[in-house]
Amino acid sequence: MARHTIEDLKKCIQKFPRERLIHSPTPLRKLENLTQKLGGPDIFIKRDDMTGLAFGGNKSRKLEFIIADVLKKKADTIITWASVQSNWCLQTAAVANKYGIKPILILFKTYDIPEEFDGNLLLDFILDADIRFGEGEAGRVVQVDQAKEMLKEIAEEIRKEGHRPYIVPIGGSMKGEDMELPLGAVGYVDAIIEIKQQFEKIGENIDYIIHATGSGGTQAGMVVGAKAVTENTKVLGVSVSEKKDVFSKDVLTICRDTVGALELKLEIDKDDVMVFDDYIQDGYGVVNKEVSEAVRLMAHTEGIFLDPVYTGKAMVALVDLIKKGHFNSDDKVVFIHTGGTPALFPNKHLISKFLT
Repeated sequence: MARHTIEDLKKCIQKFPRERLIHSPTPLRKLENLTQKLGGPDIFIKRDDMTGLAFGGNKSRKLEFIIADVLKKKADTIITWASVQSNWCLQTAAVANKYGIKPILILFKTYDIPEEFDGNLLLDFILDADIRFGEGEAGRVVQVDQAKEMLKEIAEEIRKEGHRPYIVPIGGSMKGEDMELPLGAVGYVDAIIEIKQQFEKIGENIDYIIHATGSGGTQAGMVVGAKAVTENTKVLGVSVSEKKDVFSKDVLTICRDTVGALELKLEIDKDDVMVFDDYIQDGYGVVNKEVSEAVRLMAHTEGIFLDPVYTGKAMVALVDLIKKGHFNSDDKVVFIHTGGTPALFPNKHLISKFLT
């Protein structure tokens, strides 16, 4: 039984300042060809790659709430960090420019990819973002401890110039720095309302939601939203970097912070957070044959392109879980397309090698 009504949950979300950035609701449709090819369950796709801001992606939903907080605090510079081909950094730079705020991006090299203007990095350059490079830990999402010293130095530099910086954590997920609440996760509580209403229109219930998870905010928001307003929807996160023992705790922390921020009458337990770490393989951002084949599978069957860092790995997981009998044949499974497709292009040599 659902613990909150949709209207109640909407009222909780409406307490937060918000700038409308995305085309919503984003499309939801059944992947008829892929469902048939894989022999069930019924697979649907939520096209959050079509949010409309800077090639789209899940970060746009988060930034609706984050940029409102930036404006409320009268900051004129926004500083964040991630890997070189980060879709998060691209989206942040795009929304910063839209509101006349200077974006500073600290981009860490975490996997073997050229530091050339291609993919998301080309788009960062077009947006005239102030880009600073750093050396990250190979095969892992950049942790705050790695970025802390550079963040401190840049913030001090900006203040000396008479400007007011706003530091937002990677992915807009875990609260910290100038973001005092888990605003990114609130965006994905709202997304669950959207998905549930779309399913109500077709007279179906959602059994599973599967997506790639990297910094935890998208998963945490959907876990909270699903537990609040659905009957028994399970949210499956496919880790692209961290082992589940550690990462699940981070997601659980964001979940509980989100429940508190929204003032929901809800308990999130560790069993509510389901993370699969079987598909990390060589680490964050490292393209392999399985991911390349998953990108081709979706393109061939449905004419939809996935990215090789996040959604490609989530599709590898979905295919494997179906083969292993994780789902019933009549289950309704929603695959969240979180965007990031510009990362296909700087990985073109590896993808073409694996698919030749």
